[in-house]
Amino acid sequence: MRAAYFLNLSATGPAPLPKLVERWTVPRSVFIFKKSMENFERITRRRVIQIKSGHPETVAIWLAFLKKYQYYGVGLKANVYERTGLDEVKDLDVEAERIAEKLGEELKLFGGREDVVQNEQEMMKRVNAEPFKGQWGALGPQGGAASVPSAENRIESHAV
Repeated sequence: MRAAYFLNLSATGPAPLPKLVERWTVPRSVFIFKKSMENFERITRRRVIQIKSGHPETVAIWLAFLKKYQYYGVGLKANVYERTGLDEVKDLDVEAERIAEKLGEELKLFGGREDVVQNEQEMMKRVNAEPFKGQWGALGPQGGAASVPSAENRIESHAV
């Protein structure tokens, strides 16, 4: 909290979170000495500190300071949320167009989007076709009954 104060970060906390208690029992010896057991317990106490409306670089400096000078046995987990404007999508579109212009013909070597759309449409036509559905049991009643008497008749009757 002191480091956050000196970095002019608006910090709240440390607020206590529920503690986690883990217990387990292990035998002290092997074979017939089952009655001799040993109990272990680990208690994890957690705290949360929230930084609101801090500059991302300042928050990164604060987290680096905490990681460098943390105590032995103390863990650190940080969830960093960054807000962006609605114009971010437009910037991504402009960047994609710039990359496409820069790559030019090399981009076509990976296959155009039109090819992918045509392949997807052909695949969906095949999947939605009655022979395909019948072959895989999609047309049959639920409960394990066969959808068609035999697979040979099913495929031959719908052959194109």
